[in-house]
Amino acid sequence: MSSSNYEPLLQDGAGFEDPLYERPPTHSGPLRPPTYYGEGPFDPPSSEDEDETLLQKEPSRSLGVMERAGYAEPDVKKRSSSLRYLLISLGALVAISIIIGIVSAFTYSGTVTFNGKLKATLDHIANGTFRPEVQSLLWVPEAGDGVFATMDSDGTIQLVDLKFNSTTVLVKLNDIKDGNGNVLWISDWKISSDMKLLLLKTNHLKQWRHSSFGNYWIHDIEAKRTWPMIPPSQPPTTAYAVWSPTGQSIAYVANNDIYVIPSAATVSESPIRVTSNGNTSLFNGVPDWVYEEEVFSADFALWWSPDSTKIAFLHLDETLVEEYTYPIYNPTEESDAVVPYPGHVTMKYPKPGYHNPIVSVHVFELDRYRDAVLQGDDDAEEYTIELEWTEKYSDENRIVFEVVWVGDMELIVKEVHRAGEDGHVVYFDLAADNLDARINGKVVRRLGMDGEEGDDGWIEPTQNVLPIPKELSHTGNTGYLDIVPTPEGYNHVALFSPVDSSTPRFLTTGDWEVSVADGILGVDPVRGLIYFRAASPTSIERNIYSVRVPIDAHSAAVERPNAVTDTSVPSYYSASFSPNAGFYLLSYEGPGVPYQKLIKTGDETSAQLLVSNAALNKTVQMYESPTVVHSMIEIEGYELNAVELRPPSMDESGKTKYPVLFHLYNGPGAQQVNLRFNRDWNSILPTNHKYIVVIVDARGTGFKGRKLRNPVKNNLGFFETRDQINAARIWAGKHYVDKKRIGIWGWSYGGFMSSKVVEANAGVHSLAMAVAPVTSWRLYDSIYTERYMNLPDVNPGGYVNASISNVTGFHNVNYLLAHGSGDDNVHFSNSAHLLDMLTREKVRNFRFRMFTDSDHGIRTRGANREVYQFMEDFLVEKWGHVKWVPTIQER
Repeated sequence: MSSSNYEPLLQDGAGFEDPLYERPPTHSGPLRPPTYYGEGPFDPPSSEDEDETLLQKEPSRSLGVMERAGYAEPDVKKRSSSLRYLLISLGALVAISIIIGIVSAFTYSGTVTFNGKLKATLDHIANGTFRPEVQSLLWVPEAGDGVFATMDSDGTIQLVDLKFNSTTVLVKLNDIKDGNGNVLWISDWKISSDMKLLLLKTNHLKQWRHSSFGNYWIHDIEAKRTWPMIPPSQPPTTAYAVWSPTGQSIAYVANNDIYVIPSAATVSESPIRVTSNGNTSLFNGVPDWVYEEEVFSADFALWWSPDSTKIAFLHLDETLVEEYTYPIYNPTEESDAVVPYPGHVTMKYPKPGYHNPIVSVHVFELDRYRDAVLQGDDDAEEYTIELEWTEKYSDENRIVFEVVWVGDMELIVKEVHRAGEDGHVVYFDLAADNLDARINGKVVRRLGMDGEEGDDGWIEPTQNVLPIPKELSHTGNTGYLDIVPTPEGYNHVALFSPVDSSTPRFLTTGDWEVSVADGILGVDPVRGLIYFRAASPTSIERNIYSVRVPIDAHSAAVERPNAVTDTSVPSYYSASFSPNAGFYLLSYEGPGVPYQKLIKTGDETSAQLLVSNAALNKTVQMYESPTVVHSMIEIEGYELNAVELRPPSMDESGKTKYPVLFHLYNGPGAQQVNLRFNRDWNSILPTNHKYIVVIVDARGTGFKGRKLRNPVKNNLGFFETRDQINAARIWAGKHYVDKKRIGIWGWSYGGFMSSKVVEANAGVHSLAMAVAPVTSWRLYDSIYTERYMNLPDVNPGGYVNASISNVTGFHNVNYLLAHGSGDDNVHFSNSAHLLDMLTREKVRNFRFRMFTDSDHGIRTRGANREVYQFMEDFLVEKWGHVKWVPTIQER
């Protein structure tokens, strides 16, 4: 990409003036990429510088909840509007210069147990005392609907058939041995479509968040014979391997090249080498770092066609992507190890305005290749085609975020411009005899301002396309489901039929949202139903719903979705459906102690309790827990979800004044305020130190429609900061709050936000803590940043405003900063940049700690517990403990 100079806009370049903000000094002068010196003065220093959705709206349906740990979910009474009452906080009626905030809380009647007497500590949080047991099911579609696999402690893999309530042994660990008779310890396994062979992964070697390497083996179940898929190596070089949907073929990626084993049962058969250009900068069939992290959240980029005759895959060329290097001071697990010469990790990491990996879509036509081999032609690359389409974005601007087979010969590809504002859905017919007809696709849907979103927000790179059987399509042709925004801006399930249709038929509508993160949970071809998860009846709940697919194009209006879970009790559920949706694993995740049930679809009486967490329920009732109050506040015309964690038996008379610590993440589309059961570090602050913890999901957050999300486009950190400061002012006006002890903390995007609040210098917060924060969006990865901020040369003022550029306000708060030196996601250079600015400004009232070699999660060599202790000690040092003032009666 060209590195043309630009002049940064002034701080008000985006047209925003606000008394909350102290304007930073303005500077002139060009910014000269590729060397970047900061968001403040652009004069180069003497040496170069170096950041995780009521189906019909009902009036005043906003959920308010007061709850306590030990809440016994099965005994909770049904939701009833007559049992609710409005609590209006007088403190929220305080006039603020640009805001009138009204806090409302509704309660529901339920069984509430008394708090225990024991004090939970950070050790209890760290050692998992309050962590619920959760089981995930591996459904085995090859064995039929309702069959899942389990592994015993001795390594025996068993198949459980819910239809017949039977369990059979699939394979015993002692039967899986290498050529020397040594038992192989497997980290993953997959079964062939005919259930005769297993594909086993050993020697798991982690790479990034989702990716890893391993040695792969094939095991014949009946013969009890095991052999390597390819010769094993140390370290392993195979990044991914997968069975074909039919037959016994395997596609795998080794050293960034794709290979196909036509028949895995044939030990001596040589693999077909599909690509031969793979190297450290050219990726075939697997994502590079940025596509893995920001696009697919997965370790693969290849997809078999349903009939196993073709493989679609991505080719990623990151040759031009600039490198980022960070040190590894101690590669061992021993903290006292002395390493005279530290190592380092060098990675390709695209940053805003710089080169992205160049992506192209290819299809290997295995069926045509096999025909050619019979004629003596065995060059696989001749039968690999690159797909093209009109209006295709240029190499520098193109991001491909979904590739889906919607038929044996029909493919859907989604692309988006790197600025995140426009995109295309392209249809390919691979059945055509003519090569040009196969290669050239047709744009059938448009995304963005002039497409399905229809506004100035962004396009999320989700993977939600799900093909449906012909019998469920209202045209009798093939079709697919997708989750797309309605004209009103809410994410809903839509049917596209036939597959090259440009017009969605919405199966759900309303001012609530279907969860795009979960996608379509299941399709029942017999009943004609699809299942999905939605943030409904209120945006902080999650329930499971079904909706019928219309059988023809002229059928009546789409039926109203049916709730699978009990929506009369405020709850948070997730579900995993069997391949044909005949059974499902229902996971109750809150607000009470979680549990899991196995249920036959449509027959609640069949429910089998899989996980009860009975021991955890008893444990929770032994310990003090905060009182949780959910509410909704209104700021500048936006209704924002909020939750307050109060000390148990809190004095609400106003005689006792409590410190308030706000916790936030607030990344675009994220949600923190919900009904999930959670006993984390935030929960011990109210019980041990009598601090109140408050979480507010501000503008930009998810599950309340695009109207709430879109304002942050091109202005990350601006409206969110206003909302967080105004929320703090609301709590400062409460009679039980010590307005001199109001703080804020966050991790990652939350650390960015807590630092932006400090920069705003509004005089509301006296303390702030940031862990692994982004401090300049010029230092974060391009695909994430440009989706929300556009490119730096298009939105220069936005990048200035969205970064920490004026540290004057840091003089006025107690500030804590922590970061891992081995953070591959939000680089340590973000904190280094901020520390430089604090040094220049002579800010000294802060505490900083680097956690050696820790990545973004800060876990290396016991660091995770320590970072929380670091923050807790800081809070107690600056705030002390709450002085309780007894009432007259208590005296």
